[in-house]
Amino acid sequence: MTSELLDMDRVRIDPAWALRVPAQLALRRLVLPFALFDGRVHVACADPSDATAFEAVERFTGQKACPALAERTSLLRALQRIFGDAPRAGPSRSSTRLPVIGANGRAPEVTEDAVTLSEDILRAAIIRQASDIHIEPGRANVRVRFRVDGQLEEYMTLPLSAEMGLISRLKVRSGMDIAEKRAPQDGGFNQRIGGTAVVGENPRGIDVRVATLPTKFGERMTLRLLGLQTGTLTLEKLGMAEADLRRMETVLDQPHGLVLLTGPTGSGKTTTLYAAIQRLLQQSALNIITVEDPIEYELPGVSQVEVDTAEKVNFTKALRSLLRHDPDVVMIGEIRDPDTLDVAIKSALTGHLVLSTLHTNGAAAAITRLSDMGLEPFMSAATLRLSAAQRLVRRLCAHCRKPRALSEAEAAALGDRAAAGRTVFEPGACVYCAGKGYAGRVGLFELLPMDADFAGMIGRKASEAELTAAMKARKVPLLIDDAREKIFAGETTVRETLQAVTVW
Repeated sequence: MTSELLDMDRVRIDPAWALRVPAQLALRRLVLPFALFDGRVHVACADPSDATAFEAVERFTGQKACPALAERTSLLRALQRIFGDAPRAGPSRSSTRLPVIGANGRAPEVTEDAVTLSEDILRAAIIRQASDIHIEPGRANVRVRFRVDGQLEEYMTLPLSAEMGLISRLKVRSGMDIAEKRAPQDGGFNQRIGGTAVVGENPRGIDVRVATLPTKFGERMTLRLLGLQTGTLTLEKLGMAEADLRRMETVLDQPHGLVLLTGPTGSGKTTTLYAAIQRLLQQSALNIITVEDPIEYELPGVSQVEVDTAEKVNFTKALRSLLRHDPDVVMIGEIRDPDTLDVAIKSALTGHLVLSTLHTNGAAAAITRLSDMGLEPFMSAATLRLSAAQRLVRRLCAHCRKPRALSEAEAAALGDRAAAGRTVFEPGACVYCAGKGYAGRVGLFELLPMDADFAGMIGRKASEAELTAAMKARKVPLLIDDAREKIFAGETTVRETLQAVTVW
């Protein structure tokens, strides 16, 4: 038995095991299987001496149970998040059963019709705090995978006979044409499970964006779960260093100008923008309008405009119209073309604070990208207040990380040979991270402040390399500098960093 009293609010629950037991058993006996590692399924419980309950868990999971005494109130909250108010019989009992093989060949054994199957997959993804669900038909079966902390995890494998019903059910919910199987489609719906949003603390539930794509073996479907963490969107929780946080807050306190978040797809740019808007809302009464494609989080007190795929509301039309509504702050989901850039620059020049994103590899590279889109360097210097680059890396589980010495080769790869021998950390495995070694993600940041010196360089058409060199000379932390600090602080690993950041 695990000796430590578990706080289930901090445990990453694996739905492949939690959903195996009937709700009646879990709620009545206060037991919750939540992870498989070391060859046993770990079971949070209020009474570790309840042998009858553990025998039942072993019967449903097919694995040896390892009791883990949990703090009672946090266990009750976890059970409520997973099973809701209504007793739910785990695997249901209708006659239309579909064999299911799960992660490592051990997910829920049976699932019912397409309605039940789709609900079970959505429930599991939300419990696992996945950002995406991938339903991928192959030659012999259909694979269901979740993206968790940026990494794909296989959740279950379905027979090909389940694919048509599952895809059709999700198409109906998404407002798609179920008869169209040879052209890509997209849609969406709102998902509520068990009377609760499970992890997002969002009373509206979870917004799900759905897209299909015809493949050789059938229709592939990807579902993106939006708005899971609306309540945690604060700048302080993103992982910024204290100096970077103060710099960001100083820029947000300015009444006008352009703030750009840069990075590749999936690097957390939009999340940072939402966190910035949350701070602006807390500071003063402002008229904030956003134009997004799609709206990823609902923000009370903000007028959010979603771009329409039918072109009734495209980016250019929405942006030109919103300036007539007297905004103090404008958030543009992405500067994607010269027209969008033109409106953003005019807004910044006429007394508005404009927040947006740009696809570049670094903070200094944003200047090059703006020039490529037709903006004169002197205009960049006049309007830009901050260019920030960011990446996301997996955060080490603080309960099981293992210390070791940094090798000379790793120190050289990180651009700091003198750091060889310093203590760094590797992932372990414990009940808190479900044996994964990681729990959540943390941001790496690089902020280029647009003071007089940098603005002057941009106005003189300084190159990206010259701007980066000036940042180094002034000891403005680059992405790799922030990454090294987080490695030595035990927040992430060398491997995670080198996969995300280029060392100059």
